[in-house]
Amino acid sequence: MVEAKSSSKEVISNNNFFHPLDPLSFDEINKTTKIVKNNANLGKELLFETIMLIEPPKEEVLAFKIGDQIIRKALVVVLNFKEEKIYELDINLNYEKIERCEHIPNVQTAFIFGDLEMDFNEWESKMKHDPKVVEALKNRGIENPDLLQIDPWPISNFGNENEEGKRLAIGRCWIRREPGDNAYARPIEGLSIILDLNKNEVVEIQDFGEISIPPNDGNYSQKYQKKFRTDLKPLEIIQPEGPSFEVKGNNVKWQKWNMRIGFTKREGLVIHNIGYEDEGKLRPIIYRASLSEMIVPYGDPTNDHYKKQVFDAGEVGIGKCANSLELGCDCLGEIRYFDGVLFDIRGEASVIKNAICMHEEDYGILWKHTDTRTGEVETRRSRRLVVSSIATVGNYEYGFFWYFYQDGGIEYEIKLTGIVNSAGVAPGIKPKHGTLVAPQVVAHNHQHFFNVRLDMMVDGINNSAYEIDTILDPKSEENKHGNAFSTKKTLIENESDGVRIVDPFSARSWAITNNSKKNYMGEPVSYKIFPGENVLPFSHKDSVVNKRAGFMNGHLWVTPFNDKELYASGDYPQQHPGGDGLPKWIKEKRDIKDKDLIVWYTLGHTHIPRLEDWPVMPVAYTGFSIKPSGFFDKNPALDVPPSANDKCNSHCKCC
Repeated sequence: MVEAKSSSKEVISNNNFFHPLDPLSFDEINKTTKIVKNNANLGKELLFETIMLIEPPKEEVLAFKIGDQIIRKALVVVLNFKEEKIYELDINLNYEKIERCEHIPNVQTAFIFGDLEMDFNEWESKMKHDPKVVEALKNRGIENPDLLQIDPWPISNFGNENEEGKRLAIGRCWIRREPGDNAYARPIEGLSIILDLNKNEVVEIQDFGEISIPPNDGNYSQKYQKKFRTDLKPLEIIQPEGPSFEVKGNNVKWQKWNMRIGFTKREGLVIHNIGYEDEGKLRPIIYRASLSEMIVPYGDPTNDHYKKQVFDAGEVGIGKCANSLELGCDCLGEIRYFDGVLFDIRGEASVIKNAICMHEEDYGILWKHTDTRTGEVETRRSRRLVVSSIATVGNYEYGFFWYFYQDGGIEYEIKLTGIVNSAGVAPGIKPKHGTLVAPQVVAHNHQHFFNVRLDMMVDGINNSAYEIDTILDPKSEENKHGNAFSTKKTLIENESDGVRIVDPFSARSWAITNNSKKNYMGEPVSYKIFPGENVLPFSHKDSVVNKRAGFMNGHLWVTPFNDKELYASGDYPQQHPGGDGLPKWIKEKRDIKDKDLIVWYTLGHTHIPRLEDWPVMPVAYTGFSIKPSGFFDKNPALDVPPSANDKCNSHCKCC
């Protein structure tokens, strides 16, 4: 991670670290790769899947002071694609040595396309012009393979013996009418290409029967629009004195918030050391927050659509798919961008410009009261800090937004847009498991599940988790009229009991509490997790997808801190049969009372496509919030100043 204002030359020469959690720099990534290639003796046919910072022990980070020595270490995952072997290495960059080199058997890396001589576009071109593919296209009357679009999808794991030990993908196919139009409007239904990613070759064509290509275009880009609305007046966001946040390296201060911005190839946006200043003291809330995993299971059983269950983080990489964001389109106002420093498959450092956007937004009323006796009106407007990143994974876009509010609240929101995954059907067929969005084009029913890993540190490391339900009090002499209700607070003492489900009928929430710290009223301080929209998976318990993505079956999971447990479905979900990650870890039945806790929150969004989702989908929203509950002694936003707004137009009487 580097500041976006740096030139490429400055990026390369940036070796000044403000903090031990700063992501690996451009130079460090290249240095890491050089150490591996020169000293690991793993062969010349190495492809790099992971290069990321090994974060120092938490106690060292919390004790760090400017000027202290920083030990920089990198985790590397490489694939020798000729030998089909995967290795993990720990690299000490200070001493330029390999501290661990371990062969990891019986797993597959996240997607890597191509080899040392070709990138993804060259790889796709090679697949499109494979004789088996060309012949299959000709059988369907398609003469020009250059117009073919192949989207490689994970193949999942359905226990097929001929797939065991191979690094495979399914190539799903669409055909453009002309270069640059929307290929998703014309799926080549029934044609699946099985790809061996180690050998970079087509190993099989699976043909489920020919269906004619849908007839209509589905173009949405501006070059295809005949006219635009003309009745929109300008809407300007102006901050003449600049933004209210301060940035030093990766550290951000805004209002009373303090945090560090990070970025990884798998998780994308990561935020460390989130704290809020209260009465001059910075109080910690979350040590590390990130997207742990996500999966998109589809609900159509035909052909090989049942294999659509993509781990977009673990099998693809959210950071790798991050967009370079643009002012005025993705973000508005006074923007501070951060670049993402990543690497290509050869291990050479690369930069995603403007991978992260940070800005302020007006968010309506923060608090208000009118004293009807005195006529005094007090209103404060809410402003929030927005830290966001957007990733394109094939046909879909995902926007990941962290919001920080002046009252100490935090919100995590995911914005879903892009193009619904399309398949073809025969004329006159009305599909059961999806929606016809155009003649012969079906968008299948599907779900999106996201798991967010929260390394909680509410006023200190040792926390406890409680489930809070609102309950109806029984009728009694005390409750004669049957109107009384109260709350029930249940301590989650063991991680095996820490798999919880939302319950909107009890207004269920979860409190992360520091029992050693008390508020003004003598109660332990807490932050609460409040669910937003959520669902459970619409798949059977013994289904393949439920085994592989067990985190979907609980909305809240609580485990003790373990720096090796970062991803809800384990380190290597690609072609994994299942059972790894959270369902495996909680079998240890570890104590989680007054411990260093990890809270894993799962969001589920069900998408039954609408006609209005075609040809490009309006944004859908899902998320949850994290709010103080007895953390402060009173409303922490009392000191937000009244607005001084003289910018209303001449007809406005409200200012």
